[in-house]
Amino acid sequence: MPSFSKAGLLAGLRSLAARFYLLAFIGFLLGPLLILGLAAFNDSSFPTVSPWQGSTLKWIVALFQDGEIGRALVSSGIIAAGVILVSLPVGVAAAFVLTSLHGRARSFAYALMVSPMLIPGIVIGISTLLFWRKLGVNGGYFLTILAQSSFIISFVMLMVVAQLQRFDRTMEDAALGLGASQLLVFRRILLPYLRPALLAACCLAFLQSFENYNTTLFVRGTETPLTVFIATKVRTGLTPVINALGLVLMASTILGAVLWEFWLRRRGRVAKTA
Repeated sequence: MPSFSKAGLLAGLRSLAARFYLLAFIGFLLGPLLILGLAAFNDSSFPTVSPWQGSTLKWIVALFQDGEIGRALVSSGIIAAGVILVSLPVGVAAAFVLTSLHGRARSFAYALMVSPMLIPGIVIGISTLLFWRKLGVNGGYFLTILAQSSFIISFVMLMVVAQLQRFDRTMEDAALGLGASQLLVFRRILLPYLRPALLAACCLAFLQSFENYNTTLFVRGTETPLTVFIATKVRTGLTPVINALGLVLMASTILGAVLWEFWLRRRGRVAKTA
Protein backbone atom coordinates (compact mmCIF):
# COMPACT_ATOMS: atom_id res chain seq x y z
CA MET A 1 0.00 0.00 0.00
CA PRO A 2 1.43 3.40 -0.88
CA SER A 3 2.06 5.71 2.05
CA PHE A 4 1.18 9.40 1.95
CA SER A 5 2.80 11.91 4.22
CA LYS A 6 0.73 14.58 5.92
CA ALA A 7 2.67 17.35 4.18
CA GLY A 8 2.16 15.77 0.76
CA LEU A 9 -1.56 15.38 1.42
CA LEU A 10 -1.90 19.01 2.46
CA ALA A 11 0.06 20.14 -0.61
CA GLY A 12 -2.23 18.10 -2.84
CA LEU A 13 -5.34 19.55 -1.19
CA ARG A 14 -3.99 23.08 -1.57
CA SER A 15 -3.24 22.47 -5.25
CA LEU A 16 -6.72 21.03 -5.81
CA ALA A 17 -8.35 23.93 -3.98
CA ALA A 18 -6.34 26.46 -6.02
CA ARG A 19 -7.40 24.83 -9.30
CA PHE A 20 -11.03 24.71 -8.20
CA TYR A 21 -10.90 28.37 -7.20
CA LEU A 22 -9.33 29.31 -10.53
CA LEU A 23 -12.00 27.45 -12.49
CA ALA A 24 -14.77 28.96 -10.37
CA PHE A 25 -13.30 32.44 -10.79
CA ILE A 26 -13.02 32.11 -14.57
CA GLY A 27 -16.52 30.67 -14.74
CA PHE A 28 -17.87 33.54 -12.64
CA LEU A 29 -16.30 36.07 -15.00
CA LEU A 30 -16.90 34.42 -18.35
CA GLY A 31 -20.09 32.45 -17.68
CA PRO A 32 -22.51 35.38 -18.09
CA LEU A 33 -20.66 36.54 -21.21
CA LEU A 34 -20.92 33.06 -22.70
CA ILE A 35 -24.65 32.92 -22.02
CA LEU A 36 -25.09 36.41 -23.49
CA GLY A 37 -23.27 35.40 -26.65
CA LEU A 38 -25.17 32.14 -27.07
CA ALA A 39 -28.53 33.89 -26.65
CA ALA A 40 -27.74 35.98 -29.72
CA PHE A 41 -27.93 32.79 -31.83
CA ASN A 42 -31.08 31.34 -30.27
CA ASP A 43 -34.19 31.53 -32.47
CA SER A 44 -36.32 32.85 -29.64
CA SER A 45 -38.03 36.22 -29.23
CA PHE A 46 -36.82 36.39 -25.63
CA PRO A 47 -33.07 36.69 -24.79
CA THR A 48 -32.45 33.27 -23.30
CA VAL A 49 -30.43 30.13 -23.95
CA SER A 50 -32.96 27.64 -22.58
CA PRO A 51 -35.03 26.34 -24.19
CA TRP A 52 -32.95 26.30 -27.35
CA GLN A 53 -35.31 26.80 -30.30
CA GLY A 54 -32.77 26.57 -33.09
CA SER A 55 -29.74 28.42 -34.37
CA THR A 56 -30.17 31.68 -36.27
CA LEU A 57 -28.31 34.81 -37.35
CA LYS A 58 -31.39 36.99 -37.64
CA TRP A 59 -30.67 38.89 -34.44
CA ILE A 60 -27.22 39.92 -35.66
CA VAL A 61 -28.75 41.01 -38.97
CA ALA A 62 -31.46 42.91 -37.08
CA LEU A 63 -28.74 44.63 -35.02
CA PHE A 64 -27.13 46.19 -38.07
CA GLN A 65 -30.56 47.20 -39.37
CA ASP A 66 -31.62 48.87 -36.12
CA GLY A 67 -31.31 52.62 -36.56
CA GLU A 68 -31.97 53.40 -32.88
CA ILE A 69 -28.99 51.36 -31.74
CA GLY A 70 -26.82 52.99 -34.39
CA ARG A 71 -27.82 56.47 -33.19
CA ALA A 72 -27.21 55.45 -29.57
CA LEU A 73 -23.73 54.17 -30.46
CA VAL A 74 -22.91 57.39 -32.31
CA SER A 75 -24.16 59.43 -29.36
CA SER A 76 -21.99 57.46 -26.92
CA GLY A 77 -19.00 57.79 -29.24
CA ILE A 78 -19.39 61.56 -29.51
CA ILE A 79 -19.64 61.91 -25.73
CA ALA A 80 -16.62 59.65 -25.15
CA ALA A 81 -14.52 61.60 -27.67
CA GLY A 82 -15.48 64.86 -25.98
CA VAL A 83 -14.61 63.43 -22.56
CA ILE A 84 -11.15 62.48 -23.83
CA LEU A 85 -10.59 65.97 -25.27
CA VAL A 86 -11.53 67.54 -21.92
CA SER A 87 -10.15 65.09 -19.37
CA LEU A 88 -6.76 64.39 -20.97
CA PRO A 89 -5.26 67.92 -20.92
CA VAL A 90 -6.85 68.79 -17.58
CA GLY A 91 -5.73 65.51 -16.03
CA VAL A 92 -2.17 65.94 -17.30
CA ALA A 93 -2.05 69.50 -15.96
CA ALA A 94 -3.37 68.29 -12.59
CA ALA A 95 -0.71 65.58 -12.52
CA PHE A 96 2.05 68.13 -13.12
CA VAL A 97 0.68 70.36 -10.36
CA LEU A 98 0.40 67.48 -7.92
CA THR A 99 3.93 66.21 -8.53
CA SER A 100 5.33 69.72 -8.05
CA LEU A 101 3.86 70.04 -4.55
CA HIS A 102 5.37 68.72 -1.33
CA GLY A 103 4.31 67.96 2.21
CA ARG A 104 0.81 68.74 3.44
CA ALA A 105 0.00 70.77 0.36
CA ARG A 106 0.48 67.67 -1.79
CA SER A 107 -1.66 65.50 0.50
CA PHE A 108 -4.44 68.09 0.50
CA ALA A 109 -4.31 68.54 -3.29
CA TYR A 110 -4.28 64.75 -3.80
CA ALA A 111 -7.37 64.28 -1.62
CA LEU A 112 -9.13 67.13 -3.41
CA MET A 113 -8.35 65.83 -6.90
CA VAL A 114 -9.31 62.24 -6.10
CA SER A 115 -12.56 63.11 -4.30
CA PRO A 116 -14.73 63.18 -7.50
CA MET A 117 -14.04 59.45 -7.91
CA LEU A 118 -15.69 58.80 -4.54
CA ILE A 119 -18.84 60.85 -5.18
CA PRO A 120 -21.83 58.83 -6.45
CA GLY A 121 -22.57 59.40 -10.12
CA ILE A 122 -26.17 60.39 -9.33
CA VAL A 123 -24.93 63.25 -7.14
CA ILE A 124 -22.55 64.45 -9.85
CA GLY A 125 -25.27 64.31 -12.49
CA ILE A 126 -27.88 66.17 -10.42
CA SER A 127 -25.45 68.81 -9.15
CA THR A 128 -24.11 69.46 -12.66
CA LEU A 129 -27.63 69.82 -14.04
CA LEU A 130 -28.71 72.21 -11.26
CA PHE A 131 -25.61 74.36 -11.66
CA TRP A 132 -25.76 74.72 -15.44
CA ARG A 133 -29.54 75.08 -15.56
CA LYS A 134 -29.15 78.50 -13.96
CA LEU A 135 -26.98 79.44 -16.95
CA GLY A 136 -29.59 78.25 -19.43
CA VAL A 137 -28.09 74.83 -20.23
CA ASN A 138 -30.62 72.05 -19.65
CA GLY A 139 -28.75 69.02 -20.99
CA GLY A 140 -27.22 67.51 -24.08
CA TYR A 141 -23.76 66.61 -25.31
CA PHE A 142 -22.07 69.61 -23.70
CA LEU A 143 -23.45 68.98 -20.24
CA THR A 144 -22.91 65.21 -20.45
CA ILE A 145 -19.26 65.67 -21.40
CA LEU A 146 -18.68 68.10 -18.54
CA ALA A 147 -20.43 65.89 -16.00
CA GLN A 148 -18.53 62.76 -16.98
CA SER A 149 -15.21 64.61 -17.24
CA SER A 150 -15.58 65.92 -13.69
CA PHE A 151 -14.68 62.48 -12.29
CA ILE A 152 -12.87 60.87 -15.25
CA ILE A 153 -10.22 63.59 -14.95
CA SER A 154 -9.21 61.98 -11.65
CA PHE A 155 -8.51 58.64 -13.35
CA VAL A 156 -6.39 60.35 -15.99
CA MET A 157 -4.52 62.30 -13.35
CA LEU A 158 -3.68 59.18 -11.33
CA MET A 159 -2.33 57.34 -14.37
CA VAL A 160 -0.11 60.25 -15.39
CA VAL A 161 1.09 60.78 -11.81
CA ALA A 162 2.11 57.12 -11.59
CA GLN A 163 4.24 57.58 -14.71
CA LEU A 164 5.69 60.91 -13.60
CA GLN A 165 6.83 59.47 -10.28
CA ARG A 166 9.26 57.23 -12.19
CA PHE A 167 10.58 60.07 -14.33
CA ASP A 168 14.26 61.01 -13.91
CA ARG A 169 14.23 64.77 -13.33
CA THR A 170 17.94 65.02 -14.11
CA MET A 171 17.10 64.57 -17.80
CA GLU A 172 14.86 67.65 -17.68
CA ASP A 173 17.47 69.65 -15.75
CA ALA A 174 20.20 68.65 -18.23
CA ALA A 175 18.08 69.75 -21.19
CA LEU A 176 17.29 73.09 -19.56
CA GLY A 177 20.95 73.54 -18.70
CA LEU A 178 21.86 73.06 -22.36
CA GLY A 179 19.53 75.89 -23.37
CA ALA A 180 16.31 74.04 -24.25
CA SER A 181 13.03 75.79 -23.54
CA GLN A 182 10.29 74.36 -21.33
CA LEU A 183 8.15 73.69 -24.39
CA LEU A 184 10.98 71.85 -26.14
CA VAL A 185 11.66 69.75 -23.03
CA PHE A 186 7.99 68.83 -22.86
CA ARG A 187 7.81 67.89 -26.55
CA ARG A 188 11.10 65.99 -26.82
CA ILE A 189 11.48 64.42 -23.36
CA LEU A 190 8.32 64.43 -21.26
CA LEU A 191 5.75 63.74 -23.95
CA PRO A 192 7.50 60.63 -25.38
CA TYR A 193 8.02 59.36 -21.84
CA LEU A 194 4.35 59.88 -20.96
CA ARG A 195 3.01 58.44 -24.21
CA PRO A 196 2.14 54.97 -22.78
CA ALA A 197 0.33 56.53 -19.83
CA LEU A 198 -1.51 58.97 -22.11
CA LEU A 199 -2.67 56.18 -24.43
CA ALA A 200 -3.83 54.11 -21.47
CA ALA A 201 -5.60 57.17 -20.02
CA CYS A 202 -7.40 57.75 -23.33
CA CYS A 203 -8.62 54.14 -23.38
CA LEU A 204 -9.73 54.33 -19.76
CA ALA A 205 -11.53 57.64 -20.29
CA PHE A 206 -13.31 56.24 -23.34
CA LEU A 207 -14.45 53.10 -21.50
CA GLN A 208 -15.51 55.02 -18.38
CA SER A 209 -17.57 57.38 -20.52
CA PHE A 210 -19.01 54.69 -22.79
CA GLU A 211 -20.35 52.57 -19.93
CA ASN A 212 -21.48 55.38 -17.63
CA TYR A 213 -25.18 55.47 -16.77
CA ASN A 214 -25.84 57.12 -13.40
CA THR A 215 -24.35 60.49 -14.29
CA THR A 216 -25.45 60.45 -17.93
CA LEU A 217 -29.09 59.81 -17.09
CA PHE A 218 -29.56 63.25 -15.50
CA VAL A 219 -27.60 65.41 -17.95
CA ARG A 220 -28.28 63.80 -21.33
CA GLY A 221 -31.17 66.08 -22.24
CA THR A 222 -32.82 64.77 -25.41
CA GLU A 223 -29.84 62.61 -26.38
CA THR A 224 -29.93 58.84 -25.87
CA PRO A 225 -26.51 57.26 -25.30
CA LEU A 226 -26.17 53.50 -25.46
CA THR A 227 -26.40 52.83 -21.71
CA VAL A 228 -29.63 54.83 -21.42
CA PHE A 229 -31.00 53.09 -24.52
CA ILE A 230 -30.32 49.63 -23.06
CA ALA A 231 -31.83 50.62 -19.70
CA THR A 232 -34.96 51.79 -21.51
CA LYS A 233 -35.15 48.48 -23.35
CA VAL A 234 -34.91 46.62 -20.03
CA ARG A 235 -38.06 48.41 -18.87
CA THR A 236 -40.00 48.18 -22.12
CA GLY A 237 -38.91 44.68 -23.16
CA LEU A 238 -35.60 43.18 -24.21
CA THR A 239 -35.02 41.29 -27.44
CA PRO A 240 -32.00 39.16 -28.45
CA VAL A 241 -30.82 42.15 -30.51
CA ILE A 242 -29.28 43.47 -27.28
CA ASN A 243 -27.44 40.15 -26.90
CA ALA A 244 -26.17 40.51 -30.44
CA LEU A 245 -24.96 44.01 -29.57
CA GLY A 246 -23.11 42.66 -26.53
CA LEU A 247 -21.56 39.91 -28.64
CA VAL A 248 -20.33 42.42 -31.24
CA LEU A 249 -18.90 44.69 -28.56
CA MET A 250 -17.09 41.77 -26.90
CA ALA A 251 -15.70 40.56 -30.23
CA SER A 252 -14.54 44.09 -31.09
CA THR A 253 -12.81 44.44 -27.73
CA ILE A 254 -11.02 41.10 -28.05
CA LEU A 255 -10.01 41.85 -31.64
CA GLY A 256 -8.69 45.26 -30.63
CA ALA A 257 -6.64 43.75 -27.79
CA VAL A 258 -5.20 41.06 -30.08
CA LEU A 259 -4.27 43.60 -32.76
CA TRP A 260 -2.70 45.87 -30.15
CA GLU A 261 -0.62 43.02 -28.72
CA PHE A 262 0.41 41.99 -32.22
CA TRP A 263 1.50 45.55 -32.98
CA LEU A 264 3.51 45.78 -29.76
CA ARG A 265 5.33 42.52 -30.44
CA ARG A 266 6.06 43.49 -34.01
CA ARG A 267 7.36 46.85 -32.86
CA GLY A 268 9.57 45.10 -30.31
CA ARG A 269 11.02 42.80 -32.97
CA VAL A 270 11.72 45.76 -35.26
CA ALA A 271 13.42 47.63 -32.41
CA LYS A 272 15.64 44.62 -31.65
CA THR A 273 16.74 44.24 -35.28
CA ALA A 274 17.36 47.97 -35.75
